[in-house]
Amino acid sequence: LGIEVVDENQDEVWVKAGAGVVWNDLVMYAVSNGYGGLENLSLIPGTVGASPMQNIGAYGVEIKDVFHSLEAVQIGNQNLVTFSHADCEFGYRESVFKNRFKNQFIITSVTYRLQKHPVLNTSYGAIEKELELMKVTQPDIRSVSEAVMRIRMSKLPDPAFIGNAGSFFKNPEINQADFENLKKSYPEIVGYETSNRQVKLAAGWLIERAGWKGYKVGDAGVHDKQALVLVNYGQAKGIDIFELSEQIIHSVHETFGVWLHREVNIC
Repeated sequence: LGIEVVDENQDEVWVKAGAGVVWNDLVMYAVSNGYGGLENLSLIPGTVGASPMQNIGAYGVEIKDVFHSLEAVQIGNQNLVTFSHADCEFGYRESVFKNRFKNQFIITSVTYRLQKHPVLNTSYGAIEKELELMKVTQPDIRSVSEAVMRIRMSKLPDPAFIGNAGSFFKNPEINQADFENLKKSYPEIVGYETSNRQVKLAAGWLIERAGWKGYKVGDAGVHDKQALVLVNYGQAKGIDIFELSEQIIHSVHETFGVWLHREVNIC
């Protein structure tokens, strides 16, 4: 546990947090101190130590955008190792800890580089619309954080009340030509251009449009407010959730010609 400032200059501050710190507690610490960079990641369930594992992200921001370094114990020899940004090999919901070093390290702390003069990111998703509903005309990191939390609470299940692993699928990327072809059949399709000139589709929209939103078989189901989330209503086994995800993957491919990939680890 524990959060501390380990370095700072006129523009930036380096904040180190223990792996056991609740993620949203760190976000609230940053927001309350005016440190920008984490506000779009408000209310993601989990702990600090889990955040680099799959390069968590939401509303246009990923951990790699604010990550500086982490410390981890190597299980085989119990040495404490420091990983730089490059060492983590971050990708879209990926890191070295989900692949080459899976199950080989225990993350003990993470250090983030945050901004004292934040540049807000409000263009992704429904943040700007939510800020309008909040009657915020001059947003800051606190209002952006509140808007994100309001959005999440309105459509995502609370894991304290219904079993879920958060977003189950990655948002797939396709090339611009394929996106334009899809738009001819589905003018309302949701897509965001990425830095590598691809288009990232909203997996939740694809799943919902394919007819899965609110679907339930036994105690395994697709959440009725956010189709990106698979839920366990009580007694579903892991294989039940996995088989449901398989059906969804093939259904989306048959409908749109797009393959979905799971965001969660499959043991």
